[in-house]
Amino acid sequence: MNPQDAQDNFRCGYIAIVGRPNVGKSTLMNALVGAKVSITSRKAQTTRHRITGIQTRENAQFVYVDTPGFQTRHSNALNRTLNRTVTTTLTAADVILFIVEAGTYGPADKQVLELLPKNVPCILVINKWDRVKDKKTLIEFTRQVSADAEFAAVVPVSAKQRFQLDALEAEIEKLLPPNPPMFDEDDITDRSEKFLAAEIVREKIFRFVGEELPYTSTVLIEKFEQEGNLRRIFAAVLVEREGHKAMVIGQKGAKLKEISTQARLDMEKLFGGPVYLEVWVKVKSGWADNEAGLRAYGYE
Repeated sequence: MNPQDAQDNFRCGYIAIVGRPNVGKSTLMNALVGAKVSITSRKAQTTRHRITGIQTRENAQFVYVDTPGFQTRHSNALNRTLNRTVTTTLTAADVILFIVEAGTYGPADKQVLELLPKNVPCILVINKWDRVKDKKTLIEFTRQVSADAEFAAVVPVSAKQRFQLDALEAEIEKLLPPNPPMFDEDDITDRSEKFLAAEIVREKIFRFVGEELPYTSTVLIEKFEQEGNLRRIFAAVLVEREGHKAMVIGQKGAKLKEISTQARLDMEKLFGGPVYLEVWVKVKSGWADNEAGLRAYGYE
């Protein structure tokens, strides 16, 4: 194929990844991109921003957009902002991946499905397929979900085990519009290193503090400097109460040290160089229910 033919046959577009909280949206995007560009944890609402992951193949560029899980349980300013991010992303998508967990399909899934625009092709992705021992039960499960919408394709996958990801990518490529690539071949995200650093610290807070800490905590990068290959990063964790601050710091600072160490190791792997990281904790009451404050902290 000559270069002009290759360009004419090239496909590129935005693929929105949507679903209720904790169905594996971020894990799936990271697996498709081949790098950790979206943080993961078992805590609902780990993803709070529109995160883009980019994968470029010979004939196509896939621009995946990970979205927050649509939140129905709380109605503070943070969750209203997150839900707005989901609906805005859907209107700009060329393809939608609607993610459900194998064997589980309830009102929260249906509420997300009702948000999907009818004029954008949608693939039903049944994640965590490997966890179901009796695969025959999933035939009826697939029929149940498919009865509620017209899907362009149905693909069972395991994001964690990387099962069927090639099949999913092939189905997505069929639906992408003919377009030249929007990003350079080696780009994996459109987010800055400063943004990714904040997300990595926030992930470690969720992982190491767990269910004890309410989800209304966030991370600000107060200083990000680069000296040659060394990155110096100074991060502030915002929590709503003094008691939450104590949870993050831990006994004699042990929890905060663990968070900082694991975050630094992840940053060094992602950025490809040494990182000096300092993390401290600040109390900022009511930050999650303040629209102006949310914008100042980078929420769209």
